[in-house]
Amino acid sequence: MKKKVLFVCVHNSARSQMAEAWLNYLCGEQFEAESAGLSPGQLNPLAVQVMREVGIDISHKQPQAVFDCVKSGKLYAFVVTVCDESSAERCPIFAGVTQRLHWGFPDPAALLGTEEEKLAKTREIREMIKVKILEWCQQVGK
Repeated sequence: MKKKVLFVCVHNSARSQMAEAWLNYLCGEQFEAESAGLSPGQLNPLAVQVMREVGIDISHKQPQAVFDCVKSGKLYAFVVTVCDESSAERCPIFAGVTQRLHWGFPDPAALLGTEEEKLAKTREIREMIKVKILEWCQQVGK
C-alpha cells in the first residue's frame, strides 16, 4: 500500500506543487502525494514552466487549502512543510500516525530580478526539490 504524503507551503502555488509532482513522478510506486497551502493562491506560472521543461505538467493543478485536507479526514503518513520555518509553524496538526517533516526551500514568488533571472532561480529550486525527494525516497521508501 502506498504511503500518503502531503506537501504544504503558504500558497500551494509553487514549492508544494513541485514537490508533489516530483514525488509522484519519481517514487509513485511507493508514495501518493498531494499538496496544499495555508492560504491558497494562484498556480505560479514559473513553476508550471520549469516543471514542463522536465516533462511534468502541473498546469491543471488547483491550489487547495490545507484546512480542507484536515476537514476531509484524510490520513497521511507524512506531512512535509516546504515553506519557511515561521509559516510551517502555522500548519495544522493532522489526526493519525503522521510524521511531520520540514524542508525549507526559497519561494519562487519572492524572487527578484528580470523574468529570465527569476526563471533561472526557479529552475534551481526545482532541482533542489528533486534532489531532496530522491534522497528521501531512498531513505524512507524501502
